[in-house]
Amino acid sequence: MELFVNGSKLDIQLENEKTVGDVLKSFEEQSSKEGIATVNIIVDGKNITADLFDQTAKQELTDSTKIELGVVSKEAIKNSFEQQKAGAKALSEDLKTISVKFQSSKDAEANAIIANLADYIDGICHTASLSMLFPEDFGSIKIDGKTFNEFFADLSSILPDFEQAIKNKDTVLIGDLAEYEISPRLDQLAASLENI
Repeated sequence: MELFVNGSKLDIQLENEKTVGDVLKSFEEQSSKEGIATVNIIVDGKNITADLFDQTAKQELTDSTKIELGVVSKEAIKNSFEQQKAGAKALSEDLKTISVKFQSSKDAEANAIIANLADYIDGICHTASLSMLFPEDFGSIKIDGKTFNEFFADLSSILPDFEQAIKNKDTVLIGDLAEYEISPRLDQLAASLENI
């Protein structure tokens, strides 16, 4: 049997493990002590979804069994939040300049900020969802009194108008939403990540 974690092959010795489930249980017991959670499982090239897990766990180990695990650590999530805190502050400042950039024919710079915002939202949503694997460490994070889910729901209510303004090339509305709706929320987010 071969075991890979985040692409690196581990040199392991089986003890009493006879099935895929035995290996996963042993790995989980050890990794949870180290602040690591498994986020995906591939066995013999097949991605194991929740509905396939029980059946796959019973699979007998053979010399050719290949188990690949994707894991994330508390430390990696914390580091990601640290970077995203700085990113939120910088992006908030950039968003306040969009109106001026459009008015001074710097459309490419304004559009780059909008693209950065989309990438940032994607990244922070991903980190926030991974942080839910460690509720004892990250579950108490509140953004202006809201959980991550409530915060993103609130932010999402603004984004359709922002997207429509972009499609309509309504630079005044883009600037107003960026400066008065999105930027303050990014400031709140950055403040909430201060004490992680």
